[in-house]
Amino acid sequence: MRARRLLAGTAVLVAALAGAPAAVAGTAPFPAEFPLPNGFQPEGIAIGGTSAYFGSRVDGSIFKVDLATGRGSVFSKGPGTPSLGLKVDGRGRLFVSGGNGGDARVLDTRTGKVLASYAFAEPGTSFVNDVVLTRSAAYFTDSFKPVLYRLPLGRNGSLPAAGEFSTIPLTGDFVQGATGVNANGLVTTPDEDALLVVQSNTGKLFRVDPRTGVARTVDLGGALLTNGDGLLRLGRTLFVVQNRLNVVTQFRLAEDGGSGKLTRSITDPRFDVPATVAQFGHRLYLPNARFTTPPTPTTPYNAVAVDIR
Repeated sequence: MRARRLLAGTAVLVAALAGAPAAVAGTAPFPAEFPLPNGFQPEGIAIGGTSAYFGSRVDGSIFKVDLATGRGSVFSKGPGTPSLGLKVDGRGRLFVSGGNGGDARVLDTRTGKVLASYAFAEPGTSFVNDVVLTRSAAYFTDSFKPVLYRLPLGRNGSLPAAGEFSTIPLTGDFVQGATGVNANGLVTTPDEDALLVVQSNTGKLFRVDPRTGVARTVDLGGALLTNGDGLLRLGRTLFVVQNRLNVVTQFRLAEDGGSGKLTRSITDPRFDVPATVAQFGHRLYLPNARFTTPPTPTTPYNAVAVDIR
């Protein structure tokens, strides 16, 4: 009997990872839309296993959702400053960008416990916006300053001490704008030798050498990424969330990330200024940040999924 239950559970998980709707006993199949807490003001999303994590711009709390049911709860209370870009690693850790708190922290995805915190800058002087993980480091963008922050990861992915990070100036083609959001979403290039950073206020995408910070403009055939926010790369396919335009733009990248070709634009009537994106099976999941809606403690928020087959 126990063996049959284990096999059934494995079948559900395999079906979910393949993107097929899989029923969980007593619940609906993986919903394509589910609510987030009223007044939560979501922005970041990360997915690990069948769990999705959302960060609040209000107080930095993290809301954890079971994708199979769409139900969730706050599993980590925030520090009172925002939680923006999120990434989950293979060791059960959630890396969190701290916005105008000027910091980042790492959480245990099982308990919500803070494993480490890093103060990159004085609160209010920077805007730590997004994070990407590589084999040797975690990199963070700052939308107020032309820099990246690098957290080195030690042997077996060990986290550095609180002060062990470096600040990498962005140079080359990257020019900091005087107004608006500058460096925002980031991912690695397909060959994983460099980083791709979108600049929201100019609509440009840059290939950045993570060792030097030298940035070169990516040739997108004239396409502009105005209001570019969260990025997601799957192989050589790049998805760019253009938040206030309510569109996700898809590109086919060169292996080195130096150029890309527009392949399609994804829209959906349920989009209400989506900010970031994560993938599960054949779906993209996006939190509706609703930047154009005046926030109140009772403003409703949600997340939606779109099929990319």
